[in-house]
Amino acid sequence: MHIHILGICGTFMGGIALLARQLGHVVSGSDAHIYPPMSTQLEQLGVVVQEGYDPAHLDPAPDLVVIGNALSRGNAAVEYVLNRGLAYVSGPQYLAQHVLHDKWVLAVAGTHGKTTTSSILAWILEYAGMKPGFLIGGVPHNFGITARLGETPFFVVEADEYDTAFFDKRSKFVHYRPRTVVLNNLEYDHADIFPNIEAIQRQFHHLIRIVPSRGKVILAANDHHLAEVMKMGCWSETEYFTSNNEAKKPLPKPCWQAAATKTDGSQFAVSLDGESVDTVNWSLLGEHNTNNALAAIAAARHAGVLPQQAIHALSEFKGIKRRLEVVDQVKGVTVYDDFAHHPTAITLTLQGLRNHVGNKRIIAILDVRSNTMRLGIHKNTLGPALATATQVKLFQSDHVEWDLNEVVRSCPAPIVIYQSIDKIIADVVAEAQADDHVLIMSNGGFAGIHGRLVSALAAT
Repeated sequence: MHIHILGICGTFMGGIALLARQLGHVVSGSDAHIYPPMSTQLEQLGVVVQEGYDPAHLDPAPDLVVIGNALSRGNAAVEYVLNRGLAYVSGPQYLAQHVLHDKWVLAVAGTHGKTTTSSILAWILEYAGMKPGFLIGGVPHNFGITARLGETPFFVVEADEYDTAFFDKRSKFVHYRPRTVVLNNLEYDHADIFPNIEAIQRQFHHLIRIVPSRGKVILAANDHHLAEVMKMGCWSETEYFTSNNEAKKPLPKPCWQAAATKTDGSQFAVSLDGESVDTVNWSLLGEHNTNNALAAIAAARHAGVLPQQAIHALSEFKGIKRRLEVVDQVKGVTVYDDFAHHPTAITLTLQGLRNHVGNKRIIAILDVRSNTMRLGIHKNTLGPALATATQVKLFQSDHVEWDLNEVVRSCPAPIVIYQSIDKIIADVVAEAQADDHVLIMSNGGFAGIHGRLVSALAAT
């Protein structure tokens, strides 16, 4: 069977390509932009990827076209598929029908932490010898790939609330029919498709509705938006998690808790309903990752992994690309790459790094890129989110629809606004000192600023 994937270089659609190849199909694809790491993975698997959406890529006609949610009516390839009557599906529909139909699906949903929690959970199952399949919106260093079929019924999927396709406006995750669900948190995001938080909550409740009564919903204990979702109705077992810093009494039961024994989050004691379990020592930082770990431990236990074994697995977890990932250290300057683009994620990432480096300087570089951010939805909270940095450099592209000077006025850290990435690099090189930490945050490629900055620092 020949499958052609439109939008193949996104992490989700690229993962679909990897799974289809492992199922034995011939896979090709096209995308507006071809870039690593996905392009590298696809090339290694023999997947032919063409740039752009030329209808000629679909001649001769494939047996099935999988259409990514980045494509809409008016796209030349989409119009060709419709006019020629070619068979087509969305990525989530393909995943559900061809991969997940006979699996124990462990789905990780939430505004923040999906990639990290999914990666931790897949690694715990792997460490326990369960050889799971997975599809994750990032590259876990323990696996080096974003997706695989696995050798057992267990399958971990990052369950995104974004819409499915131009012809299916339901959230992706309603296709997955999970037996185990993690709900990390819930905030307003994706302003390009959701008018308000209530619309997102309704989609999350659609997810809750399809969890079996013998399944399990694992959720943050102190998230009031999730609590409102649960009040709409839940027919499954529930389990909760919270860090001690977040804990409010009385806690629901059963509830996992973490007590930090190091302020940067690299060590914490785990308990269940007040009973000590074990202590985690690992390489990740921040209270948000502590919560991600608790959620993964709980989900793995539902699949049969003892909590102590899960905690031991965490000590060998190597992290994920683009999640506070050290790109390089040049002349005493450490450069990080992070996917943070929502004020909450920015706050948590900076706090984790600050607790780790103490009083050393943190130069934060933020690409104001996400659809929600470009629309100015979070302009009142972005300044306070950046407060932990020593200094901030904001990149304002032509697509930003509001005045970033509003952030300058609301942030205690000094901020400079840029329209040129070259200028950002030049200023960082001129200002950087030994022991500085440069944190680059973007949910896109940011024009390769990470490698360009490292090269420029090395050349000085």
